[in-house]
Amino acid sequence: MTRLLGLAAALCLLTACAAPPAKVEAATPEYGYQVVQALPHDPKAFTQGLFYKDGAFYESTGQHGQSSIRKVDPATGRVLQIQPLDQQYFGEGIIDAGDRIVQLTWRHEVGFIYGLGDFKPQGRFTYAGEGWGLTRDDRRLFMSDGTADIRILDPKTLQETGRIHVTDAAGRPVDQLNELEWVKGEIYANIWQTDLIARIDPASGKVTGWINLSGLLPDTDRAGADVLNGIAYDAVADRLFVTGKLWPKMFEIKLTPPAKP
Repeated sequence: MTRLLGLAAALCLLTACAAPPAKVEAATPEYGYQVVQALPHDPKAFTQGLFYKDGAFYESTGQHGQSSIRKVDPATGRVLQIQPLDQQYFGEGIIDAGDRIVQLTWRHEVGFIYGLGDFKPQGRFTYAGEGWGLTRDDRRLFMSDGTADIRILDPKTLQETGRIHVTDAAGRPVDQLNELEWVKGEIYANIWQTDLIARIDPASGKVTGWINLSGLLPDTDRAGADVLNGIAYDAVADRLFVTGKLWPKMFEIKLTPPAKP
């Protein structure tokens, strides 16, 4: 899928539609973006999970032999703290849960728990299937697995307590849900291999809007870069950050209103 794939074509692939989803586009707002600032990002970081807390980014990276969790200085991109995974594991999403960091792995059906302050391993937990993205609200963790379902986890036991089935305006499942972020009562989800972020109502599972980030990473920075993946929200200052796998930059963006019909 190319970087500039149109919204209609991308949605058709995601939902296995038989015809171009013109009605979906008309019914679901598509937001653009304005770049507030570009920040440095480690171009060797295969970003799998991201969140912002107390002035720092916390990032999970993937690839066998290169997976880790990191604490990163936003202004410089410098890694302040790092905990590598054993080379057999492919790291995926992370989120804070109290004084812990919870991390998924891809196809190993095991997740890891670390101390938030010291990154020391504290334990592990298991789940069935693949692990992709993680986020949370004040009461629950949310986990994606590449399908159209978002699992709800108990933050203490890390056991599944329910699921959110994500659909578009026509009721079709939206799969390839990847990195997640909780933003003002909605779940934002990167759609793997596209430049789209879905805004999801956690109560209904409906996609309430699409954020189209085509062209965000300049062509001059595309060499060696992979797909868009990584969303972090600073709730205190109301700032939204996005990046991608092996991207040399992190972007603070503001959403622009949908075009009027």
